[in-house]
Amino acid sequence: MLKTGYKLTEIGLIPEDWEVKDLGGVLLSNPDYGINAAAVKYDDTLPTYLRITDIDDNGRFIKDNLSSVDDLNSSKYYLNENEIVFARTGASVGKTYLYNRKDGDLVFAGFLIRTKVNTDKAHSKFIFYNTQTKYYENWIISNSMRSGQPGINSNEIKSLQIPLPTLSEQEAIASALSDTDAWIKSLEQLIAKKRFIKQGAMQTLLTPKEDWEVKKLGEVLKFGSGRDYKHLNGGAIPVYGTGGVMTFVDNYLHDGISVGIGRKGTIDKPVLLSGKFWTVDTLFYTHSFNRVNPNYIYYQFLLIPWREYNEASGVPSLNKNTLEEIEICLPSLSEQERIATILSEMDTEIEALQNKLTKARQIKQGMMQELLTGRIRLV
Repeated sequence: MLKTGYKLTEIGLIPEDWEVKDLGGVLLSNPDYGINAAAVKYDDTLPTYLRITDIDDNGRFIKDNLSSVDDLNSSKYYLNENEIVFARTGASVGKTYLYNRKDGDLVFAGFLIRTKVNTDKAHSKFIFYNTQTKYYENWIISNSMRSGQPGINSNEIKSLQIPLPTLSEQEAIASALSDTDAWIKSLEQLIAKKRFIKQGAMQTLLTPKEDWEVKKLGEVLKFGSGRDYKHLNGGAIPVYGTGGVMTFVDNYLHDGISVGIGRKGTIDKPVLLSGKFWTVDTLFYTHSFNRVNPNYIYYQFLLIPWREYNEASGVPSLNKNTLEEIEICLPSLSEQERIATILSEMDTEIEALQNKLTKARQIKQGMMQELLTGRIRLV
């Protein structure tokens, strides 16, 4: 039975007073394609180029590694307020970006399609948030599956169906989700700040002093080699690879604090391991520590330029004998413990903020699911 006050439509259950419209019905004009021009080195006297790769997965403009465009026709392709661009091809097909004047003057590239929202009919942020839903993701998948490279065209974008409440309700929904975005952004900025502070602390605390000793890694620890785990049964003990936990088994190679470093593939991402664990062949683990604090060793590992020790022309690889010859500087054991404690506390704080950020993103997804389908009404 239908919930009172709701109706079943081609896009699902929505309030009776909402409409379902094709995106084309709330646009000022037909969608148009971006400029076909090569990117040039960033120059603040030239327009900034917006390409698919300049948009992150959350629909925000990436301001790192900016590029410019030097073309006589650039003026035809400047983005304006209430305009949304859609990635039309490739692995990121369907990715969207709503122009924000704070991002500066942007010229959009040829692999993007521009839509101009008619603000008398729809709120541009409300439309944009609809392109971040699971419904939209599934719509993109079903409409972009072609032979060869995935893609969508302007006519297909126009056919995207959007649930539309009144403009006042659209604005209320967009405002609530914008507040959530601001919360998420503030957490991201705080985490970035904390990581920057930690990086500075590492440089200060791990800079060798006159009384520190120089030791080879092979003098203070041993490197253990991972093994195949497929003969083991399922259990609660994690099996680590260079990308993290791969599965769980009923046996272990080591029990205690250890530092993992990739033997092959990802060789420059040390990981701190603890408790009982197993590692695969592509990940070394450390053990048998001699007058060194394992946590301190982890932070020292973060500063080692591992790729300089790569011994393969193809897939990056490290050799145990080479690793044992790497030199590090060591203070007294008590000083190692003090340094490790300070940095560990910073990591704990960053991890707590990261968990809070994950929760905030989950809350936003839940809010979009409820607000953009009318399950929760704001007006």
